[in-house]
Amino acid sequence: MSAPRKFDAETRDRAVGMYADRLRDGESKLAARRKVGELLGINPATLRNWIEAAEKAERPVQPSGLSLTDENARLKKENAELRRANEILKTASAFFAQAELDRRLR
Repeated sequence: MSAPRKFDAETRDRAVGMYADRLRDGESKLAARRKVGELLGINPATLRNWIEAAEKAERPVQPSGLSLTDENARLKKENAELRRANEILKTASAFFAQAELDRRLR
């Protein structure tokens, strides 16, 4: 029987995302692993395993910790919500503009 997991998936994704951010900032891989490990209390070797697993799963390491497909789905949903909100605002604006015109004519 395997040992219980000490860190949940969200923590793993966050740590891998922080590692990616540090790489973009110009740090070496080893220095980035050590710094993220220190900040989150994670052994750098454990972090290395998580990074390798993320790379093997072919999910690019995003700053947000989400895979590209997850990020794309989230953005599509947000886009649809914003379009609905814009339609509601356009309708309300037309309604109040008409009410203002009616009020002035009286």
